[in-house]
Amino acid sequence: MTRHDTSDSVQYREAVALDAYSQAVVGVAEAVSPSVVRVEVDGRGVGSGFIVTPDGYLLTNSHVVHGSRQLKVVLNDGRALVGSLVGEDPHTDLALLRVDAADISERPALKLAESVTLRVGQLVVAIGNPLGFHCTVTAGVVSALGRSMRTQSGRVIDDVVQTDAALNPGNSGGPLCNVAGEVVGVNTAVILPAQGICFAVGSRTAAFVLSRLIKDGRIRRSYLGVGGQTVPLLRRVARFHQIPQESGIFVTSIAPQSPASASGLREGDIVVRFGDTWTQGIADLQRLLTEDEVGRQSSLTVVRGAHKVDLSVRPGEMPAAA
Repeated sequence: MTRHDTSDSVQYREAVALDAYSQAVVGVAEAVSPSVVRVEVDGRGVGSGFIVTPDGYLLTNSHVVHGSRQLKVVLNDGRALVGSLVGEDPHTDLALLRVDAADISERPALKLAESVTLRVGQLVVAIGNPLGFHCTVTAGVVSALGRSMRTQSGRVIDDVVQTDAALNPGNSGGPLCNVAGEVVGVNTAVILPAQGICFAVGSRTAAFVLSRLIKDGRIRRSYLGVGGQTVPLLRRVARFHQIPQESGIFVTSIAPQSPASASGLREGDIVVRFGDTWTQGIADLQRLLTEDEVGRQSSLTVVRGAHKVDLSVRPGEMPAAA
């Protein structure tokens, strides 16, 4: 085989690979775009959303619609529909809208895939309305999995997907899809001025929030009323008290008349365990404060100076975000 033949062979293989990539992206765009909408809020902002049920429910970001009075949902054929806000969860930056089901009867509801099946390097496609440009398609790969991201409400979202698919303001609330056209994430944030660092709320979180918002219009969570930050533990204190971790939650503030205040927790304490679970940081504690903990008596273990102190606490229901 001559060098020329080898070069032609390489070029042919590259052309075939590029064509397969193109076909995958085109296939997703054609299948998903009819179900992606532009969300216009009070004439002041634009975001994205997508159809998730045939009876008119759509998912978007909470920060797109929070505090809105009027919602316009624009389809990819230009038709404008009146949308209503069913409920939102600022703690995961997700919101549920609804339009008349008859207006979207010919458009498929997108399926929420199981985001745990994702792999780093996997091809993903994002569709949305960056800077108001309707139904813009971008593609990239899954850059990382299992990221945590702090929302505007201060709560940490787990199961966040990092991607290098190009996202811009206006993509918020749009779908991040796999090559089967299934939603693996809801696009929610970009890191500015960095390039290629974008995030989507994982579809597992989205499915949970969707089911609760359809049922109740809100998400119930428990809370203690504690402000804190993750700090290292003194090794000699951890060894003496047999604490199997190197960090805890340093209490910086306690809300008045909160469950934490009633428990006897003090500023300066370091929380190391809630119930039967050791907590190395604030994100660990937030994961444990589920709906099931509302009103349930539990224990709180803290390091106070050189001493280990066990407290009793009854978490309350987290107030709705303003």
